[in-house]
Amino acid sequence: MSYRELATRPVLAWSAVSVAARLPVAMAPLALVFLVREQPGGYTLGAVLAAAYVVGEIVAAPVLGVRMDAERARPQLAVGLAVGAAAFGGLGAAGGGAHPVLLGALAFLAGAGPSAAPGGMRALLTSLVPERAVTQAMSMESVLTFAIWAAAPALTTGLALGVEPVVPLLLQAALMALSVAGLWLLPYGWAAEKPQEGESMRRVLLRAWPVYVTGAAGLTLLALAELILPALLEQRHIAVGWAGPLLAGFSVGSAVGAFAYGLRGSWPGRLPVQSAVLLAGVTAGVALTAVLPSTAGIAVALAAAGLLQAPAGLTRNLALRQVLPPGALAAGYSVMYAAVGAGYAASGTLAGGLLNVVAPSTAILCGVGLTVFLTALGVWGERRIPPREGGETTQTEAARKVRR
Repeated sequence: MSYRELATRPVLAWSAVSVAARLPVAMAPLALVFLVREQPGGYTLGAVLAAAYVVGEIVAAPVLGVRMDAERARPQLAVGLAVGAAAFGGLGAAGGGAHPVLLGALAFLAGAGPSAAPGGMRALLTSLVPERAVTQAMSMESVLTFAIWAAAPALTTGLALGVEPVVPLLLQAALMALSVAGLWLLPYGWAAEKPQEGESMRRVLLRAWPVYVTGAAGLTLLALAELILPALLEQRHIAVGWAGPLLAGFSVGSAVGAFAYGLRGSWPGRLPVQSAVLLAGVTAGVALTAVLPSTAGIAVALAAAGLLQAPAGLTRNLALRQVLPPGALAAGYSVMYAAVGAGYAASGTLAGGLLNVVAPSTAILCGVGLTVFLTALGVWGERRIPPREGGETTQTEAARKVRR
């Protein structure tokens, strides 16, 4: 199936709702920093608010995802997005001069409320297309996500500096409220299998723990690329201003990689093998940035890492479809969302601590070591996951069944 066949009214409606729901999420950390940067200790407070927002996402995503009823997903998605819209609106109305505790609580709610929406929306998307088109649909979603994350920093910075610091938050509130209304263009939910008798949702989700671990491994590399790059450029005596274009190259590479992965309905090898190979390539690319001396070399290494990073994430989401029944997919995607967020936070914390005692290049290599460990642990565990009855073991087998 080609990308052209995804151009249906339900998928286009889903895309519009997804942009309205996800753009506020992509804008949030930087918007929170700009909101309070002119206050005493503003940058420190901004970092704390951004951390509160991320903690809200990590804590709430698995909790809300597990409680989502696949066949009645719309009301739950609407409530979560409405809470997020209200919290963003509250941050904009309060302004940077409000009490830090109030701002922290609102930031936490802004992250927690819509945290199950990415998983629910992904499960809803795959229900809108035939089984043979799932890879293309997920690739399209990944391209859309990277485009959103590429545009969000420029949009946030332009509004905060060119108009007022509260404007990005108010826009985020309006967009998320619009996504709530847009949900009524989409189905009420999706068909789901009932869990086997005596098997709890928690146990079903825990079965997929290796997939979550390898998903987290991929985001540890992204954290290294984003958070240590400015310090690495200073170490190489390269202008720090190059950090933006270099990270943009990583994002562009990721979008291209996601699109290319979806051009084929299936790729050789089982999904765990594909994931391990792709993560090894991303790891090599990020490691090269720690040792290459020139701007051009770092740019090529980051672009190559980005080209492989998005397909690696796609293999993890596709793997969840093999391990989990349809009724647990939204919860599984939400747990994955929390896991990759935790991986990002853990790598960022490790790197930040290491920068106090070692050179940036060494900090990157230590983070690469953490990624290698997580990848090996995930691959080892995934080999021991019993196949789900009725699940596919490879993309090739799925394509073969469709042809029959």
